[in-house]
Amino acid sequence: MVRVNHMKHRKPRIAIIGGQFHKELIEEMITAATEEAQQHGAEISKTILVAGSYEVPLIADKVLEDTKIDALVVLGYIEQGETLHGEVMGHVVHRVLLDLQLEYGKPIGIGIIGPGATKKQAQARKVSAARGAVSAALQSLEILKKL
Repeated sequence: MVRVNHMKHRKPRIAIIGGQFHKELIEEMITAATEEAQQHGAEISKTILVAGSYEVPLIADKVLEDTKIDALVVLGYIEQGETLHGEVMGHVVHRVLLDLQLEYGKPIGIGIIGPGATKKQAQARKVSAARGAVSAALQSLEILKKL
């Protein structure tokens, strides 16, 4: 298990990974996440767009290896479909992200809307999901600093 010493530098450094399958929505989420990070004195060090939510875990693993990254924020939207594909994908992606968080000892704020969300629900939740993911990651960093 890899453990890191968090916050060797003063300003928390966050990477964002966004699934661009719904590019316009994700761009708005990235803007909201960036604003939230700035309001809390954090820096967005990297923003990486991947094809969709299913592609996030591999890239997340590589990003978390970077000792200059303190936390990760993942943004996406798994829409409601006619089959259970999105639900299965959502469970797999969330599980792997939780495992990576424990493996690297770095917080991952998950701002993936769904699975099973409609476009209307995604539009209504995009800002709060993005801001909430950043806030959760930063709160976890603060707790880790005290442990």
